[in-house]
Amino acid sequence: MRTRIPAFVGMTLAAVAACAAMAAPPTLDRARSGPCVDKPEVMRRVHMDLLTHGRDQTVHMGLRDGRASLQGCVNCHASREDHRVVGSDHHFCQGCHEYAGVRLDCFGCHASRAR
Repeated sequence: MRTRIPAFVGMTLAAVAACAAMAAPPTLDRARSGPCVDKPEVMRRVHMDLLTHGRDQTVHMGLRDGRASLQGCVNCHASREDHRVVGSDHHFCQGCHEYAGVRLDCFGCHASRAR
């Protein structure tokens, strides 16, 4: 005897499978140069704090340090093809922010292209 799966169970399973497929990490270019400011697991968690701290030091105190600057990040993480970090979900910043579901608003003011 064959058992029928109720329609709502089938739809729920299909939705879960679709969400699992969408949750795959983005495929991004590797960084251009040596080690980053910190390990990847640390940078994923605190990069926004480093950028905010750097912004405050630069804007309020006039201090400039390229090590953790937004332009330094862009120069290292920009796509090898078009030298950008936004434009599609394969670009470094946009890909990670879309994957995490976080709004990316840096590049309304700042250049998204490597120099």
